[in-house]
Amino acid sequence: MSITKVFYPSPKGEITHLTLTNSKGSSVTLSTLGAGIISIIVPDSNGNMANVALGYKDAASWIADGPCAGKIPGRFANRIANGRFTLDGKEYTLAINNGPNALHGGPEGFMNRIWDISEENDGRVVMTYTSVDAEEGYPGNLTATAEYIWDDNNVLTLNIGAVTDAPTVLNLTNHVYFNLDGENSGTVLSHELKLNASRWLPTDDTQIPTGEIASVVGTPMDFTSFKAIGKDIKADFEALKIGKGYD
Repeated sequence: MSITKVFYPSPKGEITHLTLTNSKGSSVTLSTLGAGIISIIVPDSNGNMANVALGYKDAASWIADGPCAGKIPGRFANRIANGRFTLDGKEYTLAINNGPNALHGGPEGFMNRIWDISEENDGRVVMTYTSVDAEEGYPGNLTATAEYIWDDNNVLTLNIGAVTDAPTVLNLTNHVYFNLDGENSGTVLSHELKLNASRWLPTDDTQIPTGEIASVVGTPMDFTSFKAIGKDIKADFEALKIGKGYD
């Protein structure tokens, strides 16, 4: 397993791209900006290498992009209604950056910060970011950790964790977009998807869950057996209108 690095200057500081290449020649490129995934290059069924992770051609385009492509949003991925939450009897106010709501931790979030590389060896990279108390309105000093592992079977594993010195809210994920036919191959509407989910969460028109946990039966949200993503995506269904497709 080899690891190579490329460095890019940016208004945020120096961004490092790390490429992990395994014994089969397949590779993953990671970025210290948002602890993100830049590319995942693997063979297709004919043995042709393809990048199945969507992204941008230049390093600067990853900064403050709307899709948050490939990066780790935080301190709280997804929306918090009206940018307010109450914890231990105290109300906290966050930046409003998505209609009336707070999204992905705020305008900067974790996705637009440069993370530190704390470990790198044998197909494993660990990045950390420390968010100070009151950053973007969230309580507590918190250190998030993203551990990426790339092996010779072309399996990419991501372990995300965090420690904090005070009660806080936390919801971390990775926002990578996949096209299993390869980047620039067209849409994913013909891809077949199966989800072991019998229920889904209806939202209001600002995409905040209403509290209802609805059955997928008889709706376009039913992926309990393999179904093309595009089969029902244009159905006359309120959630598809609000989300402009599946969100």
